[in-house]
Amino acid sequence: MLVISQSGEGDAGRSADLAAQLTGDYTVVTYDRRGLSRSTLENPGQEVTLAEHAEDVHHLLAALTDEPVLMLGCSLGAVIGMHLAARHPDQIGTLVAHEPVAPRLLPAAERVRHQQELAEIQHIHRRDGLGAALRVIAEVLGIDPANPDVEGDLTPQPMTPQRIANFGFFVEHDFTAVIADTLPMAALKDTTTRIIPAVGRITPRDVFDYRCAQELADLLGTRIAEFPGGHNGNTTHPRAYASRLRETLQTPTR
Repeated sequence: MLVISQSGEGDAGRSADLAAQLTGDYTVVTYDRRGLSRSTLENPGQEVTLAEHAEDVHHLLAALTDEPVLMLGCSLGAVIGMHLAARHPDQIGTLVAHEPVAPRLLPAAERVRHQQELAEIQHIHRRDGLGAALRVIAEVLGIDPANPDVEGDLTPQPMTPQRIANFGFFVEHDFTAVIADTLPMAALKDTTTRIIPAVGRITPRDVFDYRCAQELADLLGTRIAEFPGGHNGNTTHPRAYASRLRETLQTPTR
């Protein structure tokens, strides 16, 4: 079983192209993260933590299987996977953590600077709207919208009202969760889950998400796996990304 924990506003459907490339080898599980699409909150204004996001996946997996699963976590999803690896290592055999947005991995001064960046994006979202916020998010994550590098024949992902609402929840609530996160670093280092830090091939080496993957690799004493595309390579290059993921998961631990 392979669980995909998506990034950003990504609900279960955001992984459709990637999942289609993997179902011949794995039972693929995708889901709507708390607050997105069909996973609605009784109190829409309540805050959410990354630990709660991880507990949601813990309960999902407990309902599906008694065996350890494989997990691909992308961006925010990677941090959810890291919380699972720290708190429920028996559930996750291997986690591919693609460009985790985890400021706690960074040295103190760098961590504070990126937390302030995320808070500023929230301010921009409230003041100027989603379009302005997305432009700054792309810059922070090293994404170049003016020069898209994508495979052909992707499933259209139009900016529907639901997707706009998902983006709004992501910026207003999940950004706060990232800023306030308490990822247990010691438990992460000692977990029995095999964690593979991953980055996109075209992600600039000095941006926030790459630096987090780099620090994760240093913490674990392991190498970074390089994947096709950039920060969103799982959605922009699903065929090549699936091939690289399959290869990475099947490579024995050294």
